[in-house]
Amino acid sequence: MGPTGVGKSTFINIAAGETVTTVGHELKSCTVKIQHAICRCPSDPSRRVILVDTPGFDDTFEDDLEILRRIAVWLASSYGRNMKLAGILYLHDISQTRMSGTACKNLNMFRRLCGENAEKNVILVTTKWGCVTEDVGGSREQQLKSNPEFWQQMIENGSKDARFHGSHGSAWDVMKPILANNAVNPVVEAIRIQKELVDLGKMIPETDAGNTLRAALKEVADKHRRAVEGLNGTVDDDEQRRRLKETEKELRQLLRQIQELKLPLGTRVKKWFGKFKSSDTIES
Repeated sequence: MGPTGVGKSTFINIAAGETVTTVGHELKSCTVKIQHAICRCPSDPSRRVILVDTPGFDDTFEDDLEILRRIAVWLASSYGRNMKLAGILYLHDISQTRMSGTACKNLNMFRRLCGENAEKNVILVTTKWGCVTEDVGGSREQQLKSNPEFWQQMIENGSKDARFHGSHGSAWDVMKPILANNAVNPVVEAIRIQKELVDLGKMIPETDAGNTLRAALKEVADKHRRAVEGLNGTVDDDEQRRRLKETEKELRQLLRQIQELKLPLGTRVKKWFGKFKSSDTIES
């Protein structure tokens, strides 16, 4: 998992030793669906490893709500079929000069999907080391690991960090901690959203990830609303009119996503009444 363009599909193709997922070389993202590749572990060909490629929460073609829905459905269905995750790779582009708002949003959503208890099964992978010097990359890596807004808490919760240098051997070195742990203890605790959707019977808007996405969308919508209000009184040329139309369109899309992340009143009442009946039964 990780933002668009960090090299998730490239990592899988190099690990598999062949092209099994589409890699984007343009500004538009390529991974819009959940894809998987089946590989044989080089050190033990009898072991089958399934690598799953997911789109980022800043996809070119799909909004964040649809990305969350696809990831959530895949995770819930696999968990429901007793397919356990061995571990999760979260990729970050080390050539990025700063942790952008998009990167922070992706990381925050990722943490809400996983939950703190599952972070011990996470490998934080930095990519594109060929685009930076060792000193620059090492300094950025240290900032990621020491900043509580980035990776510090995850590492304290047991996450490990690794560097991917673009080779087949490096890809499998990145996965070594997961493979070693999986050989000893093959059953990995479910991540938070799997428990919420399957064990607790929640709907996506009720999950921690759903609530986090709704709050993030509201914040962006407020900025767009202020931008529209500012542009409305100053539009006097074609370029400004184009910007106003684009901003209004984006605002409508954001408001639609926010509305879809709200549970209908009838559903809320049914869930509340169901909890009340369960509580009454236990007490009696």
